[in-house]
Amino acid sequence: MSATILGLDKVKVQDLTVSLNELLANFQVYYQNLRGLHWNIKGKSFFELHVKFEELYTDSQEKIDMIAERILTLEATPLHTFKDYTDLARVPVGKNISNDTESVRLIVTSLTELIEIERGILNESDEAEDEGTNAMMSDFIAEQEKTVWMLKAWLA
Repeated sequence: MSATILGLDKVKVQDLTVSLNELLANFQVYYQNLRGLHWNIKGKSFFELHVKFEELYTDSQEKIDMIAERILTLEATPLHTFKDYTDLARVPVGKNISNDTESVRLIVTSLTELIEIERGILNESDEAEDEGTNAMMSDFIAEQEKTVWMLKAWLA
């Protein structure tokens, strides 16, 4: 086994950092969507959703930093261009959305996609015996599943 400085299999970690960069790209698109939703929301739910979207984009900004720092910890380079992000994004891009229901649906769709990517990373990090990445993905998933549940309740 060719090990990294963390004592992990180098090949498995290299594959894992590719997936983490995919997650980073998708989080960047999700973050930008949230900023746009925050700025453009209109209607009777404005006050409620304006605050919620800010809460979500602030949380996303923290997660983006955590993901990038994990990639660096695993001795790889985090992606950092908009082109990289849009090339890898599976999260849909929301443009000029100001309707409350459409906004919340976009967030649910985006979080569902992020959770799917994170579950794949969880399996990869388990296979690589990378507890640091594994714990981070577990925390992200648990929090985002609860957010999806709450947003779906709002949509009902």
